[in-house]
Amino acid sequence: MKLLSLFLLTLFLVDAKAVSRTQVIMSTFVTITADERDADLITDGFEIIKKVEKSLSSYDPDAKIYQLNKNRHAELDAFSYEALSLSKNYYAVTDGYFDIMVGSITKDLYRFGEDERVASLAELSGANVSFGALRFNEKEAFLEEGVKLDLGGMGKGFGVDKAAEFFRSKDAKSTIIAASGDIRCLSVCKVEVQSPFKEDDVLFSFETTKDDLGITTSGNYNRYVISTKNNHLIDPKAKRPQSLFVSITLVGDISSSDLDAYATAASVMPIKKAYEFMDGLGVGYIVMQGDGELVVSKNISEYAKNLLIGDALKKQP
Repeated sequence: MKLLSLFLLTLFLVDAKAVSRTQVIMSTFVTITADERDADLITDGFEIIKKVEKSLSSYDPDAKIYQLNKNRHAELDAFSYEALSLSKNYYAVTDGYFDIMVGSITKDLYRFGEDERVASLAELSGANVSFGALRFNEKEAFLEEGVKLDLGGMGKGFGVDKAAEFFRSKDAKSTIIAASGDIRCLSVCKVEVQSPFKEDDVLFSFETTKDDLGITTSGNYNRYVISTKNNHLIDPKAKRPQSLFVSITLVGDISSSDLDAYATAASVMPIKKAYEFMDGLGVGYIVMQGDGELVVSKNISEYAKNLLIGDALKKQP
C-alpha cells in the first residue's frame, strides 16, 4: 500500500516546550506534538488512532469496513457505527457531494493505494455510487452487490477527533495531532502548507488565533495515478475526478471529521456551489483554484493571523 504524501510541511506549538513523535497509521504519517510534561501520553494517542484504523480501514481484513466491502455484511463496533452515521449526515448536508460510495471508483476502478490503474470513461460511467445500497443500524450493516465504501474522505479527521478527545480528558491542552492534511491544535499553533507546484515549497503559512481549532487540507495533488487528472477526489455525481480546485484548506472550531468531510465535498462541487457551501459553514478557508488563483475567505482573521502567501496572489471572493 502506498503512503499518502504530506500536505503539511511544518507545524509547531507557539510558546511551548514540545516533544514530537511520528508513526505510520491510516496509510500516512501521523505526528503528535505535546508539551514535554505530557510526552508520556503520546503513545496512548497513537493507539487510539490505530483503533480507529482497525475499524474503518478498507485495507485491513480485520477491519469492519473491509469486512463490509468484502462480505456485504458486517457487525459494527462503536467507531464504525459512528463513522457511518456521520457519513450519512454529511451526504445529506452536502447535497450528495460527500459520498462514501465512491469506493466503487476509488477501490475497484482506480485502486488507489494498491494495484493502481487509470479507469476508462466507460468504467466510470457504469460505476454504482448509490448511497441507498447501504443499510445499517447500531449493531450491523448491509451492502448491496456492486458497491464499495471508502471512508477516506472523513476517516483521518475522525481519528484525529478521537485522539483529541483523549488529550482533552487529560487536560493536555498544548497538543497537536496531525494526520497528513488533518490537524487539531488544542492550543495556538503555526502551520505551513505544502505547495502543490514544487516539493518542499510553502504555499502559505499562518498562526491560529485561538485554542482548539481544526485545520484540514484537501487537494488533488496528494494521491493520483500518473497525473492529477486521475486524482482520488471523485465527484460522485459526474463519476469523475475533480479538476476545478487544486487544494482547499478549511480552518474552524467544528470537529476535524466535519472539516475533513466538508473539504472533501467542496473539492468536487461546481465552483459557485462550493463557495456558497463554504461560506455557510462558519469557518475560514484558503482555496487554490485550478486556474491558479488563491482565494481567501473574508472571515479568515477570526481563525488565522500572520497569513503569509507564497508566490500566489490573494483574492477576496
